[in-house]
Amino acid sequence: MLVAQVIANGLVLGGIYGCIAAGFSLVWGVLNIINILHGSLILLGAYIAFFAYQLFGIHPFVAIIPAAGLLFVAGYLLQMTVINRVINATVLVTLTLTFGLNLMLDNAMIAAFKADFRKVTVDGTHSSYEILGATLPADRLSGTALAVLIVVALYLLLKHTRIGRAIVAVRMDRDAAALMGVNVLHTYALTFAIGAALAGAAGAILSMIFPISPTTSSIYLGKAFIVCVLGGLGSVQGVLVGGIVLGLVESAGAVLLGPEHALTIAFLLLILLLLLRPQGLMGRKGYQ
Repeated sequence: MLVAQVIANGLVLGGIYGCIAAGFSLVWGVLNIINILHGSLILLGAYIAFFAYQLFGIHPFVAIIPAAGLLFVAGYLLQMTVINRVINATVLVTLTLTFGLNLMLDNAMIAAFKADFRKVTVDGTHSSYEILGATLPADRLSGTALAVLIVVALYLLLKHTRIGRAIVAVRMDRDAAALMGVNVLHTYALTFAIGAALAGAAGAILSMIFPISPTTSSIYLGKAFIVCVLGGLGSVQGVLVGGIVLGLVESAGAVLLGPEHALTIAFLLLILLLLLRPQGLMGRKGYQ
């Protein structure tokens, strides 16, 4: 019974973690930018969903649409006007830039929303389901299903659309893509915008599962980083695999050592994987 519950909790968390990391992985893999702003964008999406429910009664799952849409536009404008100016600089420059933008957004959210923890409580979502001896809350189960669908949608976008093929082409060889007529700067901006939209969608899902506060942005950024390294850059499937691995490790660690040590175990796993398989579980060797 306990083993089934641990596995079930890990799988549910894993699907959500995969969605959290999808946009981060896309931006890192295509633009070679470690987007420190990602955790704050997730929280901004969560706040959009929170106020959409509080003010207009819009369910957080429906609020994914405005949250993702608003952050898509903001991400595109931010990339075109600011980040594209230093896109060819070293990783340290873009890292410092997104770190500064993250500080600004964090402080703006603290000023606007305060540091209090909030959570969307939707009527009728306190039920739970029993599956193979494990009990799962309805909100987490439905949130995980939606999170996995979003990651699958990203995979289909990259695989079967013209925009997706342009993104993949720029990721593989920017100069060759430009020679084939791809607008590289526009593709970069679209990539960052999609990453921001995915962050907003993940935040809307999280708003009814975990308490949100501007002070927790670094937690989600850390989880996204771990998932990307575990799964491997350049692989959407790797995001789900990395998320599930992290979810299972955290779930088992919480039972064995207590919830306060779950993330510590995850970071130890990260270090071990970097030593043994630095490209990640699903990544390609030599991919940067």
